[in-house]
Amino acid sequence: MVETVVSLGLAVDEKLVIKKNRLTSVNINEKAKRICIITGLHGDELEGQYVCYKLIRKIKENIKYLNGIVDIYPSLNPLGIDSVHRGMPTFDLDMNRIFPGSESGAMAEHVAAKIIEDIEGADICIDLHASNIFLREVPQVRVSEHIKDKLVPYAKLLNMDFIWVHPESTVLESTLTYSLNNKNIPTLLVEMGVGMRITQEYGDQLVEGIFNLMKKLGIWNGTVNPVRDPIISTEKEVNFINANSSGIFMPCVKHLDEIKREEKIGEIFNSLTGEIEEEVISSCDGVVFTLREYPVVYEGSLIARVLGGVK
Repeated sequence: MVETVVSLGLAVDEKLVIKKNRLTSVNINEKAKRICIITGLHGDELEGQYVCYKLIRKIKENIKYLNGIVDIYPSLNPLGIDSVHRGMPTFDLDMNRIFPGSESGAMAEHVAAKIIEDIEGADICIDLHASNIFLREVPQVRVSEHIKDKLVPYAKLLNMDFIWVHPESTVLESTLTYSLNNKNIPTLLVEMGVGMRITQEYGDQLVEGIFNLMKKLGIWNGTVNPVRDPIISTEKEVNFINANSSGIFMPCVKHLDEIKREEKIGEIFNSLTGEIEEEVISSCDGVVFTLREYPVVYEGSLIARVLGGVK
């Protein structure tokens, strides 16, 4: 059932309307568990749109196996998606930097507070993001180090390639994921793919993982497929490979390739002179989990992230 989370009037008789689709089992009871699938906070991140579509279709076609509540929020920033804008247009702000918000605050803060209010009480949430237009990410879950013991067991069920356990100091307290975890609602931050595009195989991979997670939680009684065993970054160093020159980057490795220290990741060339400006070299042995997608680079541009110490 489609429900309105928040609706606010805008200029010229327009409205900001955020909706969710609630899917419930036939014989719902007070003890039924609830999972929330959240995406669309950034208008240029579209990977979640396909995931929502596939989840809804499969649940509806097999509703007899549903044993709980699934709330799907496909577009928390509908103005951004409609205008191909990362943030909330007109207000020039990042929706994921205003949580937990305030009902008595400005419009964006009010919207953030109503979103939190609607999610309150969920047993688990998945906050789904894509990368920007410059980088492509392998399907991964990002977990703050201080809550890894609580979240990593859930993350392992999601059929992701990589779980990035990162220092607490890098976590922004104004994000939706942080705010929900701070309210003791286990929330997994998923990031995959590239901005302004949909990577169908990544979406299918995550959908399998979500059904696996729901099965473990007792929300889904249908059969599920085996999920992959993810690489986990605990006690392994994430290395950032940056360009030292400007030009056009062409990779010679792929995602999840194992590379050696001093091995070439790609080349940066000058299309005017025909010269190679730089051979981009790995600084460690490891596995590539982030790779430059947009070919134009400048000095300092991020080319790749490599998880060191993986064999």
